Amino acid sequence: MHHDRGMKKWRAFASIPEQYMGLQEVINKQLEVPKPLLTEEQMEQINFTLIEALHTNKQVYLTYYKQGQCITETGFVQFIDSLGDLFIFIDDVFELKNKMRLSDLIDVRFV
Repeated sequence: MHHDRGMKKWRAFASIPEQYMGLQEVINKQLEVPKPLLTEEQMEQINFTLIEALHTNKQVYLTYYKQGQCITETGFVQFIDSLGDLFIFIDDVFELKNKMRLSDLIDVRFV
């Protein structure tokens, strides 16, 4: 006796990855925060710290805003372009160059 049912494999969890991705998206949306607004004084302090870090090659904690989240990384400032709203830092973990907008920075502190 031959049955067609045996030919097709039943995949109970086939839709799980899609559901997981959808769920992850919902969780990420809930974790999103509005971009913090900085005072003129905070922006000046960030500027001074960036410039000092660039000239002394001291390691810094950079906190920046990206896609609804505040992220902190450790690294070294390599280049600053105030007019172009750009700076480059080398991250401590992978030693990769990261281009970033100065306007995305929330905080800069020495390690």
